[in-house]
Amino acid sequence: MKMTRRCKLSLVQPKSKWRLIPLLTASGRVQMAIDKWLLSQHQLGLHPPTLRFYTWSPAAISLGYHQSKFPPHWQQLTWNGAPVDLVRRPTGGRAVLHQGDLTYAVVTSGLSGNRTQVYQQLCEFLIQGWQLLGVQLHYGDAGRGYIHNPNCFGTATGADLVLCNGSKLIGSAQLKRCQTILQHGSIRLEPDVELFKQVFGDEAFSPLHLPVVQVEQVIEALTRAASDRFGRQFEVEPLSAAEWEAILAQQLEI
Repeated sequence: MKMTRRCKLSLVQPKSKWRLIPLLTASGRVQMAIDKWLLSQHQLGLHPPTLRFYTWSPAAISLGYHQSKFPPHWQQLTWNGAPVDLVRRPTGGRAVLHQGDLTYAVVTSGLSGNRTQVYQQLCEFLIQGWQLLGVQLHYGDAGRGYIHNPNCFGTATGADLVLCNGSKLIGSAQLKRCQTILQHGSIRLEPDVELFKQVFGDEAFSPLHLPVVQVEQVIEALTRAASDRFGRQFEVEPLSAAEWEAILAQQLEI
């Protein structure tokens, strides 16, 4: 009965406008706390659908929620003189190195279809946005064998987006609570080759061949595409002081 009540609360009424949270740089633990808070607030009907972009500082490796095994040396890695954080995501999937990347997050509800279909409904804005930048992307086609690879960017499934040369540009992960969905993903832009190889080994790195673009250009293109694909206007609204207080309080409980 408790689960039933919780699911009823998740049926958020459609809204004409979405919230766009400006680019934010913070630690991985803070970023994951924000995503979890946005999910819970939207599920309760207290917050509109949201799109945001963020980067990680310091560099971090995020583990999938159910990922129990990882190399011990990941706990001793450094980059630019600072330890590389090890953070657990609320979503599934495998490990992702967050350095030289841009992360997107979408929180929404009411989508229909199976898991892959929902992934792809939410990924279409990424394909369209990168088309605006002159880059063609398509979905990966890896089978279930991917689960034996600890590196998220080592294989590409139907939830991932790859370049024409087969290199994976965007890896996404998802958490669904009743009808409410959090989907976030890492967009590789300027990965440090040596750090990537320290984490995943020499054979794991596949070079990218992207046009020279600034992070701001990528965000602008993806935001335009999201507005078009979701058929909604975005209201730019940074996190308020009260919201930060609630998010940081939740982080202490994790």
